[in-house]
Amino acid sequence: MTVLFGTSLPVGHANAISVSAGQTPAAAATQRPSEGTVHSWDLSTGVDGPGTRFVTFLSGCPLTCLYCHNPDTMRMRNGKRTSADDVIAEARKYTKFISAAGGGATISGGEPLLQPVFTGELLHRMKNDLGLHTALDTSGFLGARATDALLRDVDLVLLDIKSWDRETYKKVTGRPLEPTLDFARRLADLGKEVHLRFVLVPGLTDARENIEGIAAFAGTLGNISRVDVLPFHKLGESKWEALEMEFTLHNTPSPTAGQVAEAKAIFAAQGLNAV
Repeated sequence: MTVLFGTSLPVGHANAISVSAGQTPAAAATQRPSEGTVHSWDLSTGVDGPGTRFVTFLSGCPLTCLYCHNPDTMRMRNGKRTSADDVIAEARKYTKFISAAGGGATISGGEPLLQPVFTGELLHRMKNDLGLHTALDTSGFLGARATDALLRDVDLVLLDIKSWDRETYKKVTGRPLEPTLDFARRLADLGKEVHLRFVLVPGLTDARENIEGIAAFAGTLGNISRVDVLPFHKLGESKWEALEMEFTLHNTPSPTAGQVAEAKAIFAAQGLNAV
């Protein structure tokens, strides 16, 4: 059911609209037709938020995660210029089914906050026009681009914290950790529900002190309703090869069931619901 696009496009045009103080992204977008660069959309269950979700994958990401299973979304040119109207029209086809299944709509990527106005428009219309529960799937690195108005249209944030150790985080993503932590604190201050996600990679992110650092931080926030400990896998390796990109974790094994259970126990020790 995934719809894939493949047009070469410039970066950043979707976000040329300025958002005034107190103005919603949707209101700002009415200054001209709202468009963004979309990689694909799909229906999914269980991995992109609660219930069955209509997931819109936006193109472009400022991170270059070593284990990314969708490296084809990293580059803006691997998407297609698409209007918000077209995305909403597609989602509308499934709203009755999604609502009956206790689901909603998720804006993912790539990194959706690379296109904050378009993301805000989609969230606003998914929530207010279609009546769907909304989720924002983000690394948090560009959290400063999410206005309070945008976040008012978000019911749930799926937030990745990829490592607590700063050097490891930089090695995994190519970026610093602090912007993500700042965004996490801001979400806590706003009382916004968060599902925290952590990928357990043997030999990279699995050090006990690394996991304990994330767990201790998450335990102070008060808005983390769930922690997903995600075992590293290599299902996206063929995509790296197709894109002629080096997959440096080729020889890294998936974690054992025991390693996953131990990581979950560390989060649980902080009073967190680790699954």
